[in-house]
Amino acid sequence: MSASAGAKTKVTALPGDGIGPEVMAATMKILAEAGAPIEWEVAEAGAEVFKKGSVTGVPRETLDSIAANGLAIKSPLETPVGYGGKSANVTLRKYFELYANIRPVRELPGIQTPYTGRGIDMVIVRENVEDVYAGIEHMQTTTVAQCLKLMTAPGCERIIRAAYGLAQAEGRKQVMVATKANIMKLTEGMMKRMGEKVAPEFPDIKSGHIIIDNCAHQLVIKPEAFDVIVTSNMNGDIISDLAAGLVGGLGIAPSSNLGDHAAMFEAVHGSAPDIAGKGLANPTALLSAAIMLLRHIGSFEVAATVEQALFITLAEGKNLTGDLAPRGHGVGTDAFTGQIIDNLGRFSTMPTREYKPFELKTWPELTAHMEPDTRELVGIDVFLETDLRAEELGRQLQAIAQDSPFTLSGISNRGVSVFPPTGGQTFLVDHFACRFMFKHPIPLLASKSEGQAEISYLVQRIGAKFTWMHIEKLQRFDGKDAFERPQGEG
Repeated sequence: MSASAGAKTKVTALPGDGIGPEVMAATMKILAEAGAPIEWEVAEAGAEVFKKGSVTGVPRETLDSIAANGLAIKSPLETPVGYGGKSANVTLRKYFELYANIRPVRELPGIQTPYTGRGIDMVIVRENVEDVYAGIEHMQTTTVAQCLKLMTAPGCERIIRAAYGLAQAEGRKQVMVATKANIMKLTEGMMKRMGEKVAPEFPDIKSGHIIIDNCAHQLVIKPEAFDVIVTSNMNGDIISDLAAGLVGGLGIAPSSNLGDHAAMFEAVHGSAPDIAGKGLANPTALLSAAIMLLRHIGSFEVAATVEQALFITLAEGKNLTGDLAPRGHGVGTDAFTGQIIDNLGRFSTMPTREYKPFELKTWPELTAHMEPDTRELVGIDVFLETDLRAEELGRQLQAIAQDSPFTLSGISNRGVSVFPPTGGQTFLVDHFACRFMFKHPIPLLASKSEGQAEISYLVQRIGAKFTWMHIEKLQRFDGKDAFERPQGEG
């Protein structure tokens, strides 16, 4: 997206809660003094909207404003305790399919940390709408909760392409895919495999893979070695906060949330209600998010001017807010804002990166589907509730399956095989996954309905004796098993 000369780009501004209105006002003032080509459209979201009875914290008028403008910047939004429903932040990300979360992490002048002088300068690209953060949860029994981890091939591909596109735009040299594919070989493994598939299209950028726990370890040991890290939703949530801590904390951390039809820029920190209204808030994070917004619309010169004024202000340390000033002897928001404005047009010894326009690949508006050449139905997993021991449960299920097209392959408890006996010691809970395999796998043809009658027959027989929660079909795509085996299964 690019702003033409003299034209102004309309942006929806969400002042938010707590210190939000104060840091938003400061950011708007600095951008106005810098000549930013932006026209603001202020809208509501957050705690006050929840109080009016909204279950999302985002009114229709706000959604319409963002949809029309395609751009938003927001201060922190609260999800009040005791009323309201879903997080307003999550509502905005999901509603506009803002699938790419971009978190730059760079050492800033004047902010002392144990890593000062190491040259930390990286970006964490986090998938923003899938994974366990889809929030699909169920109580299976009174003591067992389930959360579905959903990762998709299109979701993995588009976030990895976003990471490479960003690396190109910022002149970065390496993209590292971080996953837990050594344990979750289908979900996290999909991200790893997609990274390996896409990487050859970008021969000028070094590519690699790292296990996410080792990534966290290496971020602490040698963070300067990283350039771009791309990862799944929960992994990205954790390591992006870790990385922010290396350069000064969430109080200075910006981010952007990008999708095909909208982009939202935000401060990462919370609403800090303890200092709200006192004129003490630090607007650095939101101002840095606004700098990202300026680059997004192609206003690179103004972005560099504002960024350099911020760098000068932090480096000289004359009028810093209390969280940045040595020993907490700081000034208020207005004085800090005024100091940045006074420094507009000055340039620090810390260079501004050379940026190029960065646009996501636009994905077709259709239901993503990829049909394998062949698929077979080879069995089912039946999840059931019982307080029986594994051996007795196995004996009864073997009897149930005896005159059916299935054989009982095994029983697992929390992912560990417990029947047939393995000799291991497993603490049992009342939630068992019982795997039944077809004696003769069934090819699934165009209707894909083959095997339904056999499954219904078995499940009815199981249901006559046990409480079952759900069933998973076990399929084989193009000759490869499309399911994992429990730990300890022979």
